[in-house]
Amino acid sequence: MPFTLITNGRVLDTETSTAPEADILINQGRIETVGPPGIAAPRGATVIDAAERLIIPGLINSHTHGHGSLYKGGGDRWTLELLLNAGPWLAGERTLEHKYLAASLAAAEMLSKGCTAVYDLYVEIPAPTLEGMRAVGQAYHDAGIRAVVAPMIADRTFFQAIPDLVDALPETLREHVQKIKMTPAASTFDICRRLLENWTFDRRRITPALGPTIPLHCSDDFLTTAHNLALEYDVGLHMHLAESKIQALSGIRHYGKSLTAHLDSLGFLGTHFTAAHAIWLDHDDIARLADHGASVAHNPGSNMRLGSGIAPVREMLDAGLNVGIGTDGAHCADNQNMFEAMRLASFASRLRSHDYDNWLSTGEVAALATTGSARALGMGDQIGKIAPGFEADLVLLDLNHFNWLPMNDPVNQLIHTEDATAVHTVIVGGDVVVRDGQLLSIDVA
Repeated sequence: MPFTLITNGRVLDTETSTAPEADILINQGRIETVGPPGIAAPRGATVIDAAERLIIPGLINSHTHGHGSLYKGGGDRWTLELLLNAGPWLAGERTLEHKYLAASLAAAEMLSKGCTAVYDLYVEIPAPTLEGMRAVGQAYHDAGIRAVVAPMIADRTFFQAIPDLVDALPETLREHVQKIKMTPAASTFDICRRLLENWTFDRRRITPALGPTIPLHCSDDFLTTAHNLALEYDVGLHMHLAESKIQALSGIRHYGKSLTAHLDSLGFLGTHFTAAHAIWLDHDDIARLADHGASVAHNPGSNMRLGSGIAPVREMLDAGLNVGIGTDGAHCADNQNMFEAMRLASFASRLRSHDYDNWLSTGEVAALATTGSARALGMGDQIGKIAPGFEADLVLLDLNHFNWLPMNDPVNQLIHTEDATAVHTVIVGGDVVVRDGQLLSIDVA
């Protein structure tokens, strides 16, 4: 891959809320130099004129579900539990082509809206398959987005997960749900092991992980096996944790302790672990996650869409817990727009506290969607910054767009004004995948 030199652009500095002019030299897909204008272009280099452009790190989506892209706008007054019950109808009976197309559509939207990397917990009903997960990985590879792909796995049904739920159902319905069975754990983990052993993609771009779906949906033996398998193959673990009040109360009822405390007792927590949502946590739960170096994927859009609650992000950050931002799936948040997710993260913090000192600053929100999410993906030393040695994942915003006329405070406007409509160019690993606002890698027509 030849050199690429980006000239005449303004590079966002979130710490000072400035955007000084700078050139960026890219070599072999990584940033080699960021410096004052005038860097000489090496022989044969591609030169990108970024005049009237604001250059930001590619946004990083720390939690979504690619399969959900085919069901955006579905349902209205749905809680999380109603959505989970609809899962087999939303994601079941899909061909390999459907699985590929669903992930492709998600990737197309994310790239077009300035997102260059994603952590996808992809669902296959009734269990993950090698062919299905490879189709998802291929979709992301073909789109040109960076991705961590985790099959969602469990060995207990929704009805088994909530204490006493089955007994409370009418007899005819009780008989029906008791017939619902999950794929045996041994079979699920055989597939997962084969997937991890025979991963066919360049892990610099497409990485595998494991997604035990929800603590109560997994037996302790299942959780322990997933944890050990992740450690054996050095991959991440991603789980929905305390997303709803029903989950939190059910955890106390079932385990006699919080969900986080139970995971801790199993030795499940660690730097490889990302907890999605994490709304219904107490101070001890937050401290446990922080002490183990875990991450949280904050999804303000779906949290509000499903009425799940508002995550205690300020408390997490104050405790030293790493937090990233996610969109969640389009089936429960309706789009894959990280700019919207950032703005909602800012606003949600204001609803949780009336003390403005506790609100997230725009600089903090920008960090969550870049360096915070990068760490949640297990790529904290590779993506999320415009700095030498980091992957050249960049977004160029059009400063002649209404969102930036005039540019008063680039960080404030990035979070509170930008809505993805000013996205002009998107670069992933040095490759231009969006130019003049047009996606180059996928024909969505």
